[in-house]
Amino acid sequence: MFYKSERLFLRPVFAEDWQAIYRGIAEEQVVRNLATAPWPYREEDAQAFVALKRDPMLPNFSVLLPGSGLIGQAGLGIEPVSGDVQIGYWIARPFWGRGFAAEAARGVIEVARSIGHRHLVASHFLDNPASGRVLEKAGFTKTGTIRPGFSLARGREDPVADYAIDLAAAHASEEDVRLTLEDYPRAA
Repeated sequence: MFYKSERLFLRPVFAEDWQAIYRGIAEEQVVRNLATAPWPYREEDAQAFVALKRDPMLPNFSVLLPGSGLIGQAGLGIEPVSGDVQIGYWIARPFWGRGFAAEAARGVIEVARSIGHRHLVASHFLDNPASGRVLEKAGFTKTGTIRPGFSLARGREDPVADYAIDLAAAHASEEDVRLTLEDYPRAA
């Protein structure tokens, strides 16, 4: 599955992506905000990641910026405690602060909706408030829950804030707005 947003192209992870993934993620500031990536992140970790068998209902994407190549990853997985479908993402540090994470997350949300998911969850470590802003820009809302979340790179649990999005409700309200705007009488 492929997705094109305004500035980004999301496509499946290819085996030859491992070097670009390694270059983008093998930095402690990136990895420490993820749940399952180890630190230090090695070339072998990137090679193992691209070799993973993918579930079509839980797609993972390489995030490409035309002219720059692979700048991150975004996709769906299963939250280990609740069993809910969760979104995850990372963007290479040179590309932080330009809205790429939120744009990629919105693309993953659209893909999730199109393949039938109705509800997604997400979380971010409290010491990474930028990720909370990304989630809110992508349409997630805070659940009000703060809980321990494990990070392999950190080697421990640290507090995370939980977020959720109801895809059916979000889609219905977008349709309602479109219908209202389209049906609104235009000035002559």
